[in-house]
Amino acid sequence: MTTKKQFNSFEEMLSGSDVPVLVDFYADWCGPCKMMGPILEQVNLELKSRIRIVKIDTEKYTQLATKYQIAALPTLVLFKQGQAVERIEGVVQAPQLVQHLKTLV
Repeated sequence: MTTKKQFNSFEEMLSGSDVPVLVDFYADWCGPCKMMGPILEQVNLELKSRIRIVKIDTEKYTQLATKYQIAALPTLVLFKQGQAVERIEGVVQAPQLVQHLKTLV
């Protein structure tokens, strides 16, 4: 289950996390992005103590999409200690995504 939290800045949220943060850059109009919702729920169930998943709407936060050069949707970016360390574009099925993330976290 995802929770909504407010932060003063994206950087504050990243630096304040004690676990790696997987950011799902998406848009409401994006069909493949909608497919990622249930996939990320499964990933969260399997890795909930090892990772935090955050969704960022690129339509509302265009400056973040620009800063992290988000050109395709959905794009997942894994941040460790505030730094982007991995980028995954497109839909990835839960088992493959979990397996890949386990090697990184």
